[in-house]
Amino acid sequence: MISLPGRSAATHDLDRLGGRFLIVEARFYEAIAGLLLEGAQLALANAAVAFDLVSVPGCLEIPLAMAMRLDRAEKLGHPYEGAVALGCVIRGETHHFEIVANESARALMQLALDRRLAFGNGILTVENEAQALERADPRQGDKGGDAARAALCLHRLRNGLGLGQEIGSNPRQGEAD
Repeated sequence: MISLPGRSAATHDLDRLGGRFLIVEARFYEAIAGLLLEGAQLALANAAVAFDLVSVPGCLEIPLAMAMRLDRAEKLGHPYEGAVALGCVIRGETHHFEIVANESARALMQLALDRRLAFGNGILTVENEAQALERADPRQGDKGGDAARAALCLHRLRNGLGLGQEIGSNPRQGEAD
């Protein structure tokens, strides 16, 4: 039996955080990008988080655009509390799919780790457009919303607001084996 994925963990703890996030989206697939953005906007609005939006042509441009905007915001003294990447890579007939999917994910993870960034990755990697539309749609897969909620969870964790338990604690400690 295969279990269906659920919403991001601890969404009930995300209410009314406030602050400002950055969304960088790839618009290569307009309809899919629109759905991903709709989901992310709703999740951030539910947490009372404002955001700035940067659009780039494709997923390979997302990490560099995000780094540029994060640097600029820091230089101006108004850093972002978190960031969300949105986009879609659909498998084609060439090896290009693997390059775009792997390199954008690698660069974004490195950026998030280096900066301890509260980050959510909403870049879909799918076999076809139908899969992408289903996953992107806020009324179905809501992967844009999931990415925003992931960034919000990490923001809370980084700021010591917790997720119900501290990192490194063992919730089963003291239970009989």
